[in-house]
Amino acid sequence: MNNPNKKRLRRTMMFLNAQKPGLIKDPYIYKADSLMLDLEDAVAENQKDVARFSLYHALKTVDYRGAERVVRINGLDTPYWREDIRACVAGGCDSIRIPKTEHAEDVRRVAAAIAEDEKTYGRPEGEVLIIAALESARGVMNALEICESDERLFGIALSGGDYTKDLQTHITGTGIELMGARQQMIIAARAAGVQCFDTVFTDLKDMDGFRKDVENIHLMGFDGKSIINPRQIPIVHEIFTPTQKDIIFAEKVVKEIDSKKALGIGVFTVDGKMIDIAFYDGAKRTIDLAKASGVYKGDL
Repeated sequence: MNNPNKKRLRRTMMFLNAQKPGLIKDPYIYKADSLMLDLEDAVAENQKDVARFSLYHALKTVDYRGAERVVRINGLDTPYWREDIRACVAGGCDSIRIPKTEHAEDVRRVAAAIAEDEKTYGRPEGEVLIIAALESARGVMNALEICESDERLFGIALSGGDYTKDLQTHITGTGIELMGARQQMIIAARAAGVQCFDTVFTDLKDMDGFRKDVENIHLMGFDGKSIINPRQIPIVHEIFTPTQKDIIFAEKVVKEIDSKKALGIGVFTVDGKMIDIAFYDGAKRTIDLAKASGVYKGDL
């Protein structure tokens, strides 16, 4: 199972209530990398069938113009999740987000249901991917086993609200209460070779605080951030897109290492900085990210 979309660009994942046609008919205009069509928390208990019906028809009829269509299903402890998956796969979603994931078996259960529905609805095997949301202390502690649970899994995401409740604290805006989970999750994701996404920032009045939050998780190594409002998209994309200075330096590193390797030279300087082969992968990632973000104009 080799789905090339596992590593696609996902700087922003914008949550949208799947029950509301006005929200899900044209959200591509905001240019988020991924759209999170929500069947879980945003939908009242007595409206699950309505939301699922709305979601299915949106997936079938709306051209989302390249934005990834991720659906957050209801939890595996509810009676809704299996029918959610059926509607997602039949409708044509790209990925499914599992809420409240605590064990690798949670992912495997969803993967088995997806595989069954891919056959039923004539979709290629392995086309629908999975992202697991970690929302509890147990989920965070089991991050590595979850990351390694199934080939369909492209990443994990932190859900800060539920996680901090489980931790018996609350969201402060400082990031202190999320520090341990963030670090544990990014280490697990990198060890397993999958992506890692940060939780939402809910105070839309504090855009300076939001920028600082995004800068911090970018430095920690996250691939992107869940968001709740289109106003947040430009800030995330700015921070997660390489600058021209970054790109130029990365090009120099790649070209220098490629040329020096043939000469047997292992250590040299670029713009006054000591460089060796260990810098190569990072420079290549910068160039790949610039290409995916549409800002690369070089020849590598």
